[in-house]
Amino acid sequence: MQAALCSEAVRPCNPAGGQAALQQRARPALVQRAWSRRMVVCQAVAAQQAKAANGAASAAPIELSELTAVGPLDGRYGSKVAALRRTFSEYGLIRFRVLVECRWLQQLAQLPGVSEVPEFGPAANALLDRLATSFSVEEAQEVKDIERTTNHDVKAIEYVLKSKFQADPELAKVLEFTHFACTSEDINNLSHALMLREALHAELLPAMDKVIGEIARLAEEYADVPMLSRTHGQTASPTTMGKEMAIFAYRLARQRKQVASVPLFGKMAGAVGNYNAHMSAYPEIDWQAVAEKFVTSLGLERNPYVTQIEPHDYIAGAASACLGYFKQRTIAGEVGSSTMPHKVNPIDFENSEGNLGIANATMGHLAAKLPISRWQRDLTDSTVLRNVGVGFGHSILAYQSTLRGISKLQLNEGRLAADLDSSWEVLAEPIQTVMRRYAVPEPYEKLKAFTRGQAVTQASMQEFVGGIDGIPQAAREELLALTPATYIGNAAQQAKDIRQRLAAL
Repeated sequence: MQAALCSEAVRPCNPAGGQAALQQRARPALVQRAWSRRMVVCQAVAAQQAKAANGAASAAPIELSELTAVGPLDGRYGSKVAALRRTFSEYGLIRFRVLVECRWLQQLAQLPGVSEVPEFGPAANALLDRLATSFSVEEAQEVKDIERTTNHDVKAIEYVLKSKFQADPELAKVLEFTHFACTSEDINNLSHALMLREALHAELLPAMDKVIGEIARLAEEYADVPMLSRTHGQTASPTTMGKEMAIFAYRLARQRKQVASVPLFGKMAGAVGNYNAHMSAYPEIDWQAVAEKFVTSLGLERNPYVTQIEPHDYIAGAASACLGYFKQRTIAGEVGSSTMPHKVNPIDFENSEGNLGIANATMGHLAAKLPISRWQRDLTDSTVLRNVGVGFGHSILAYQSTLRGISKLQLNEGRLAADLDSSWEVLAEPIQTVMRRYAVPEPYEKLKAFTRGQAVTQASMQEFVGGIDGIPQAAREELLALTPATYIGNAAQQAKDIRQRLAAL
């Protein structure tokens, strides 16, 4: 009824037709009031229809893409961290869980004490090996489909594997030894350790190596280029650009070594870490020795003292471990500002800084949260562990941005030389040190009186040196020949030694 009234009322309300408005004004007052009520109903119906249409549009699923992803790692930066998807995605976690389940069944088949699971033949092992190393995205989707019913991710994997084992006569006879004596955390802790190891060695450490290598290259390239130092915001003894680059290359290399040396732990000890289920079925087997062999076969170290969960200390350790002297080369086509055409923004370094901030915040929470668990376990670690990839992703982005930024750097040697030439006061240090050598009284105080609050120039400094009593003429001539640009100690050699120092770490 309302829709009919509305459709009838809308026709004369077309703003393009003035005739309809004249007809409306000519109607009697009673008709006019009825017309007004009709219009109110019409507007209400139209509003309801628009609201329903908007609701339907908003409820429709939106396909995941760079434009629709909630987070930037799968959106704007998706192409830059795509390599991490195989490791840290839901598929990656399923892939490693399948690997652990298959290897555990193969381990049971090698135990003489578990006579119900005889040693597998080539066909059975080939199937297990294929599943362990080449589990596909399509097969992982089978797991997710079953999980909708089980509402348990690890149990869904067990069911999928049992289904696939039916294809082999040997495996079909031992289906119930799939996931034997395991708690979900036995599978999960090993899977997360393997994920972390893969990401470290395939992505994070190589990215760090590239950054270290590029900074070391700058150290060697600019080993002999002098620059002014600053302490407390004031001029200080000169150094070289190369030596300052070497500092950061060495610092990052030390951090890289620390990250690479973090041991990755795992456990296979049952629901509360005591092998209760294992020993109830096979009390004569040394299950601690079996667990040791199994965990180390995966390339991990076994943690012998655990609750239901491995305490994640190693993940916390890994998470805790990770002024105009340069000008940027301009890149054709790049825009620095929407309104200021002259600008060349340091977007790569700022992008790196922002991503490192997010990575540090994520890793900081992992380091603080993961070693703490209530009772034998609580599930807070489960959701937190799913964000290890977030920290890695932002770290990788930061290193990539740093490399792009370095590739655009060009040393502004003119600015460096100008700074040095206007800072002759930095030679007060070598002059008073030579004066000390030759027992000139109060050398520090004399230089302090000469330089404090004074505009020191080359001429005034040489005049001061010429008036020093008590030093040999040879020493005087060496001081007179000294300039801020040549007063660099062994900075150049330190820069040139950086590769050797890095190799020794």
